[in-house]
Amino acid sequence: MARGRDIGIALDGTPGPLNAITDITGVEVGHTTILRGNGPLNVSEGPVRTGVTAVLPRGKSFAPVFAAGFSLNGNGEMTGMHWVEESGFLESPIMLTNTHSVGTVRDTTIAWLNGHGLYSPIEADIFWHMPVVAETYDGVLSDINGFHVRPGHVVSALNKAVGGPVAEGSVGSGTGMICHGFKGGIGTASRIMEIDGQLLTLGAFVQANHGKRADLTITGIPIGREIDAPHNLFNRNPTRETGSIIVIVATDAPLLPHQLKRLARRVPIGIGRVGAYGGNSSGDLFIAFSTANQQAFRRSGTAQATFIPNDELDQLFEAVVQSVEEAILNALIAATDMTGRDGNTVYALPHDKVRVLLQKYRRL
Repeated sequence: MARGRDIGIALDGTPGPLNAITDITGVEVGHTTILRGNGPLNVSEGPVRTGVTAVLPRGKSFAPVFAAGFSLNGNGEMTGMHWVEESGFLESPIMLTNTHSVGTVRDTTIAWLNGHGLYSPIEADIFWHMPVVAETYDGVLSDINGFHVRPGHVVSALNKAVGGPVAEGSVGSGTGMICHGFKGGIGTASRIMEIDGQLLTLGAFVQANHGKRADLTITGIPIGREIDAPHNLFNRNPTRETGSIIVIVATDAPLLPHQLKRLARRVPIGIGRVGAYGGNSSGDLFIAFSTANQQAFRRSGTAQATFIPNDELDQLFEAVVQSVEEAILNALIAATDMTGRDGNTVYALPHDKVRVLLQKYRRL
């Protein structure tokens, strides 16, 4: 699996060892990819190009984290965010899937959490779950109205979630996604920095299904306008931005919820560096969480938390922008050509032609 740096893209900042969201200790990622059938669309039969992805902030445990969200353009869904915003805590995994499978993923995640005892009752047996489930649309390539994401797929993604290297491109919930007119999907990246003598890490994770080809920009190069690459067979000259992007930002820096919202608000800058602007039809939804302050969540008594002063946040803001930019590029570079329903074909970004343009503009 190739990534942006593998083909010579020069990117700012210092990545972590894996250059992934899993550089933050405790974060786990799991995918279930569903690929089945070819030819004309037959609703409920296929072809199927979809999946589920699970991101667990502190692994398979009930360990709520400080969190906050931000919406650049709200033509999309991210369930459970009202309580995250109200309480300042994320109490569940973050689940990603296609637009019409949110209900199945949400319900199955609740059952999985209950089955593993991953909850904290308010009293006796009184408790509830409001999982965060986000989506983007994969109906160009997949039989989205066939509801092919089943409970077993959700459970598999959750059970398979691990730390370490993260599969990118056309995998899991990113299987059928399109980014800037090329094959898109899952991407991740990270940055490390030192603040007040402490080495800290921030990572981004994207489900990239957004942007127009003409706007694609890599390190300032108008790749989308200059590249000589075949257009998708189903839409030769799109004039509007459609699709969406989900972004998860994770850090081990001790931050309070309002500071995490400040991180989430910097996500659009990273998206903009690759050339998207949050069009009317785009659902651009983001969540940021911190794995620090592990004892902050409690039902009673007095809790304590540490946090970085606001005046020290600039490096984290910069890390958000850099890691989001690189995560999108990694999604594009890792993806491969895909043909789905009705023969609709989406081509991957051609690495060799990108390198030619990088060399032309002296960006290698």
